[in-house]
Amino acid sequence: MVVIRLARGGSKKRPFYNVVAADSRNRRDGRFIERLGFYNPVGKEGVENLRIAQDRVAYWVENGAQLSPAVARLVKQYSAAQSA
Repeated sequence: MVVIRLARGGSKKRPFYNVVAADSRNRRDGRFIERLGFYNPVGKEGVENLRIAQDRVAYWVENGAQLSPAVARLVKQYSAAQSA
């Protein structure tokens, strides 16, 4: 099954996450199918800390991909920020 989840990057105490579509059997930071965006939880104010390609997320969901709980929260937050 394809799952849309966060893949951790960055250094110690400075996390940076890529939003990726990956096979659920692969490791968290391992092989993925497509990079859909990024999330930087410790980014500075006034800098873009979240970007998600909503059209690609919609494509994967239409084709049976599942969103992880964290990504579902981020997609909801990003779409609210884009519409406001």
